[in-house]
Amino acid sequence: MHKPLLTPLAGEIMAKRYLARNYRGETIETPADVFSRVAWVVAEADRLFDAGAAVGETAARFEAAMTSLEFLPNSPCLMNAGRPLGQLAACFVLPVEDNLESIFQSLKDAALIHRTGGGTGFSFGRLRPTGDTIFPASGVTGGPVAFIRLFDSATHLIDRNRVRPGANMGVLPVNHPDVEAFIKAKLDHGLLCNFNLSVAVDDEFIACVREGRDYPLIHPRTGAVVGR
Repeated sequence: MHKPLLTPLAGEIMAKRYLARNYRGETIETPADVFSRVAWVVAEADRLFDAGAAVGETAARFEAAMTSLEFLPNSPCLMNAGRPLGQLAACFVLPVEDNLESIFQSLKDAALIHRTGGGTGFSFGRLRPTGDTIFPASGVTGGPVAFIRLFDSATHLIDRNRVRPGANMGVLPVNHPDVEAFIKAKLDHGLLCNFNLSVAVDDEFIACVREGRDYPLIHPRTGAVVGR
């Protein structure tokens, strides 16, 4: 087992986020233990393809790469490899369709992913714009930004007791009628702290910028131009 080349600050972060703890909250492993645990679990995957794989050799090489800081895996891998959750992926993209069933299913899935230390990304471009009619109840929708706030609040509640804050990416196409509200959504201090907001642009938008032309805003449900 190699001694990790960690600075004092890195050691503090390891202790806070990645070292296993007992039921009393006391740490029960060292940074070297973490790298050894991760290396062996990842190397064991070789047996799925080769029953005689040199797992020990692979684990040793992987551990050396981590302890020398030449390579580090993502946070879920460091936290979960060889532990009960066993979830090693960092990023998940979840669909959000224009109906409550899809929206709240994705909200549930996101909560379960955040519980394992994973992060989630969503495109909210299929949601109808603010004020659009909802049938058959004949109400009106609050638009993508309202639902993004819902996802953000859920992330805060799910992750408030975790050592790694929840992370989300929200994307809206530049041709969505609510794109300006989306761009300004973080101007209200303290809102959407768990979201990175990104506008998805296309070649036509870039051409309009270069040529000084108006760009059409398209209703995602009807396909009609509703603004420019």
